Amino acid sequence: MAVFVLDKRKKPLMPCSEKRARLLLERGRARVHRLIPFTIRLVDRTAEESSFQPVRLKLDPGSKVTGMALVRGERGGAQHVLWLAELHHRGQAIRDALTQRRAFRRRRRTANLRYRPARFNNRRRPNGWLAPSLRHRVETTGTWVCRLSRWAPISGVSQELVRFDTQALQNPKVSGVEYQRGTLFGYEVREYLLEKWNRTCAYCGAQNVPLEIDHVIPKSIGGSDRVSNLVLSCRPCNQAKGNRPVEEFLRRNPERLKSFLAQLKAPLRDAAAVNSTRWALLWELRVLNVPVEVATAGRTKWNRTRLGIPKTHALDAVCVGEVESVTGWAVPVLYIHAMGRGSYQRVRLDKFGFPRGYLIRTKNVKGFRTGDLVLADVSNGKNAGTYIGRVAVRASGSFNIQTINKTVQGVSYRYCRLLQRADGYRYHVEPFRGTAKEEPREH
Repeated sequence: MAVFVLDKRKKPLMPCSEKRARLLLERGRARVHRLIPFTIRLVDRTAEESSFQPVRLKLDPGSKVTGMALVRGERGGAQHVLWLAELHHRGQAIRDALTQRRAFRRRRRTANLRYRPARFNNRRRPNGWLAPSLRHRVETTGTWVCRLSRWAPISGVSQELVRFDTQALQNPKVSGVEYQRGTLFGYEVREYLLEKWNRTCAYCGAQNVPLEIDHVIPKSIGGSDRVSNLVLSCRPCNQAKGNRPVEEFLRRNPERLKSFLAQLKAPLRDAAAVNSTRWALLWELRVLNVPVEVATAGRTKWNRTRLGIPKTHALDAVCVGEVESVTGWAVPVLYIHAMGRGSYQRVRLDKFGFPRGYLIRTKNVKGFRTGDLVLADVSNGKNAGTYIGRVAVRASGSFNIQTINKTVQGVSYRYCRLLQRADGYRYHVEPFRGTAKEEPREH
């Protein structure tokens, strides 16, 4: 993974390798500017003395996860991957919090007022209004685009947004069904089915096997090609089912049939969230005054399949837009989880709505704040060891430290050393372990 580099005036320079960053730090030519993502600041160079290569930020917006990738342009249209990340949103948590707040407000109104006259129906939402859970996705992505533009000399942004009319460009005389299908026909449907069924067989749950598109209600008995009638299945299940209805095929496994029907009727909430926020995100990106390239999901999948790149959110971002070839994509991925900056609620409630604990009103305790990244070196006791993670402060000075694998309780502040101040996110890096998967075939 590349290391971000700043000059002595905190202007972005070209990212460098980990080895070069280590040498610069050892020779005293650089200082550590930020721990995660790791950023160094040179003490003997300015941006005016450096030359830059074209660096492009690519985004694959999603309902729950947004993939981000920094790529460097090379000769012949090739692209080299510098940095990968996956931004996990907290839209569902915001939605649940607003639902709870609405329930509390309604209870107060009904308990204290036996009758309340109706308000005038004159309240209107402004143009472009988005629900708070959707606005969070746009603003969080925009925040990270601004951050990355401060750490790297970004010359352009690519976002997965719309479909290019490639058929009319290649063949102006194309018409009818041929025009509607086009070169990328079927890629959007396959990608939707892969996400809906978690890349597993809908009938037996098999993973990491070739998957085929099957009709729930066979076409021979009146089934249609609508996406609600399509599922993914492995070849043995597809052949065993034949042209029978799914109720007959899974009659000996009622639990599997129940879960299958429930997932088949799952709402298109995630797809609606992406459709609602894609234009708002595009307007957010245009504020940066850099060229913005837009692409379709079908083109992204076509690029990924053509280049033999595995399916992840970050690698999907690499394949957005015009891509001839990609090198260096098997690198570690930085996982960024949006955690928020605390809550106004001062009381913890049990499942019945009664208070079970009260939170302190001061955020800083012994120089630490909830969410800070700390290094705790506990010398003795039951928690003896070294831990790195986010801290949750208490007024007594006995903190909790949340690591990647577990939560360590009762660690004194005397053992903690601050690594990075809280910024509303939790980070962890995982090495690349992906393998290319075979895409589903029509059946």
